[in-house]
Amino acid sequence: MRFTPLPLAGAFVVDVDYIADVRGGFARTYCVEEFAAAGITAPIAQCATSFNARAGTLRGLHFQVGRHAQAKLVRATSGAIFDVIVDIRSGSPTYGQHVTAELDADSRRMLYIPADFAHGFLTLRDDTEVFYQFDRPWAPGAEGGINYADESLAIAWPREITVINDRDRNLPRL
Repeated sequence: MRFTPLPLAGAFVVDVDYIADVRGGFARTYCVEEFAAAGITAPIAQCATSFNARAGTLRGLHFQVGRHAQAKLVRATSGAIFDVIVDIRSGSPTYGQHVTAELDADSRRMLYIPADFAHGFLTLRDDTEVFYQFDRPWAPGAEGGINYADESLAIAWPREITVINDRDRNLPRL
């Protein structure tokens, strides 16, 4: 695996080494030793998927607060997403800044998101599924969120948002 640090400290794009042969292919998507060598020592405590039927579906920007803050490893297992993370670490020199990455099933690229970051994505293709690995279990009542259209973030979404639930549409500004 190759770990490319992002401008927000602790966040990485993770590219896998895909080995193809007559059967198809194989790639490791997690190895505790390789992650530790990149400085990522968060354990995997929970996994989840989200399925999104239509391109233009927005989810986020979500986070868990306090002791429930989660680090995440995210990848598109089918389709493609425009992924966004926002630094919400109190006192961070990059507080309120965001970075984006395109993740798609073809490249198998992943995004490592440290705890205390908001996360969201916009689907770029129909029938997109996203696989998440978390270092802490989800905690009901510890959810937080930031509005995807917050002017202070100035996120340049690459296409029209056509599917969004009321909760995400009405999240507060940063």
